[in-house]
Amino acid sequence: MAIEPTLVLGIIALVGGISLRYWINRRKFYRRSPMGSEGFSSYEKSVIITFLERVGKWVAYILIVFCILFLWTYSGIRKEQQASGTESGATEENRVEE
Repeated sequence: MAIEPTLVLGIIALVGGISLRYWINRRKFYRRSPMGSEGFSSYEKSVIITFLERVGKWVAYILIVFCILFLWTYSGIRKEQQASGTESGATEENRVEE
């Protein structure tokens, strides 16, 4: 049984998406003060960092959606291979009996 590229891409997309979300949320958590406000050294850094984090979260969501699509495609390919394998096995048994 060979490893399908769709399975590998699905796993990579899942790990990448979850890791990116974790990293962004962790940075945001440790940036907060005990009072709950986020500490930035300047207004510009605040705007840029929050924008990049928002874009990063959307990229993570897109990776997770691609993961679902890749794994769904992989399961469809696997079912087709199993169906064609059982059909060819049945025809070989008929040939042996004849």
